[in-house]
Order: sequence, then C-alpha cells, then structure tokens
Amino acid sequence: MREVAIVAFAQSDHLRTTDELSEVDMVMPVLHRVLAQTGLKTSDIGFTCSGSSDYLAGRAFSFTMTLDGVGAWPPISESHVEMDGAWAMYEAWVKLLTGEVDTALVYSYGKSSPGSVRDVLTRQLDPYYVAPLWPDSVALAALQAQALIDAGETDERALAGIAARSRESASSNSHAQVKGSVPQGDYEVQPLRKGDCPPVGDGAVAVILAAGDKARDLCERPAWIRGMDHRIEAHSLGVRDLTDSPSTRLAAERAGAFERPVDTAELHAPFTSQEVVLRKALKLGDGVAVNPSGGALAANPVMAAGLLRIGEAAARIHRGESDRALAHATSGPCLQQNLVAVLEGDAR
Repeated sequence: MREVAIVAFAQSDHLRTTDELSEVDMVMPVLHRVLAQTGLKTSDIGFTCSGSSDYLAGRAFSFTMTLDGVGAWPPISESHVEMDGAWAMYEAWVKLLTGEVDTALVYSYGKSSPGSVRDVLTRQLDPYYVAPLWPDSVALAALQAQALIDAGETDERALAGIAARSRESASSNSHAQVKGSVPQGDYEVQPLRKGDCPPVGDGAVAVILAAGDKARDLCERPAWIRGMDHRIEAHSLGVRDLTDSPSTRLAAERAGAFERPVDTAELHAPFTSQEVVLRKALKLGDGVAVNPSGGALAANPVMAAGLLRIGEAAARIHRGESDRALAHATSGPCLQQNLVAVLEGDAR
C-alpha cells in the first residue's frame, strides 16, 4: 500500500457565534494557514475534498460557496461529502492510494449558531418511525446514557469526571471553546446534565495529505496513516444495543488499531456517556491519553469535529508528543456511523 501522511493541520477558533462571518470568511484563514505550513499553493494541490451540511446552512449546494475560499480557478479536481470532514479525508486518502495524485487538501466547517442544531439533527433519523416523534440529539444521547447506567457500566459521578477531565485538558488548547472547570449544572435530559453535553458553536478545520517522499519533503515528522476504515450501525435504534458499538470495533480492527498499543486516542464523543462506549469498543487502557485536546466536550463544530479529532492526533505526532495515535469520528444518533484512523510517526 502506498504511504500517505497528514503533513499539516490548522483550525479556527471555535466560537459560540460567528454572526459577522460567512462560511467563506470562516474557512479562508484556515486554508491559508494550512497551506503556509507546507509552502504549497492552491495550484500545487492535486485533489480537494470538503465536508459540510446543507441542512445546517439552510440552502442547497452550500459547499460551492466556500470554494471561493479555496480558489477554484483555474479549474481544480474537487469533491464534497455531506458528512463530517473525516469522511472527506477518507475519500482523499483513497484518491492518494490510487496514485492518481500526490497531495490533497481536506477541509470542513460547521456554522450551527444561526438555528437549533438539536432540531436539525433529527433529519438524520429513520423517517417513518423515529423522526416523526422529533427526539433531538440530546434526548437520544440521554437514552444511551441511561442504558449504560442501567447496565452498571457507568454512573452520573463517573460521567461528571469525564466532563471535568476533558475540559481541564482543553486549558492548553487556545482554539477550544470551553476550558477548565465547568459546573455540571441542571439536567438537560436526565441523566445528562449540561456539563455532559457539547457546546454549540461554529468552526472550521483543514488538513493536507501527501504521499511518500513528498510527505517527507513537506513535514519534518509526518503522521503516517497506517489504516483507516468506517462502518455503520443499523438505522433503527430499536435493533441496536446502545451500550456497545460493534461498528467502531470492526472499523478499528480493519484499520489495524489492535495490532499494537496506541499512546493517544482522540475520540469524537460529544456526550460523556459516549466516551464510555468508545473506550470499551476500542479496548483503551488507562495508559492511553484520551482526548488530550479536550475533545468534542471542549469544541464541537458540527461536521468538523471528527476531522478535528484526526487533526489533533496528527499534530501530536508532528510535535513528537505521540508515536502511535488512534483518531475516531462519528456521525448520526448514538454513534451510528464510526470512522477510525491509525496514525504513526517515524521512529525516533
């Protein structure tokens, strides 16, 4: 298999509102920063892929507007996924594996502040049996949390500990939206309190992929993608065991995550209860640094938070703080769709 690595990563500040910024205004500085890290120009990029949601933007083909921030003239090779940017990165990775291109730019963004993201996400549900009931994302996560508590796998005190650890870890992350000690607060939907839930906000993220010697030329210590896979659970919540995530386990197995231990895991767990599920599915021990960036509990730009996890894991390898990292992204209710990537740095 051709060697492909993440050679650059950039993100915006993740803010509660960005009323004064359009999607193009939000994305363009991030794209400029990620290109500047490698010295590449837009014309040097072989393939560009983005991830976003028209439902959040409230208009069809909204992603075409952000191409103004990339620079689409002269014409470029470009694609888009109506998914988190992690899946856009998967498409770009496959493109590089074919040998068709040597570099790829991947970016994603989410602007949730103008509307109610909890209501928007109900459009992901089964349209016949579940969506007509309008259970929002927090209510469904609470259903999963209660199933874990009933099974004896966690309790509210343990969930509060996950929230506190994540946001304390974010204290050194200048881009995080929520840092440091945060009160658990009142129940949003029992048993989840405000502190168990992710912040709502806007943000953008971008990475550059490169293959082989090109990656070594562009980055002192590339984050090599040793494997990546994504799987999906059944659409109907009633036929799933919400205390487990077999799709995450299978994706991790296919990505090679269990071949050797990892020292870092960036998990896309917007709710504290979901970290419990993912730790079990991914067989993560106490010696693994989980969400040292603060994770989705510190910054959760919808459609960008999964790519953000991959970027944060890659950045730790770039800085020499990690040698073998696992990154996870999810989409849909109660961890319905899951992607796992395994990243490694060259031996030191």
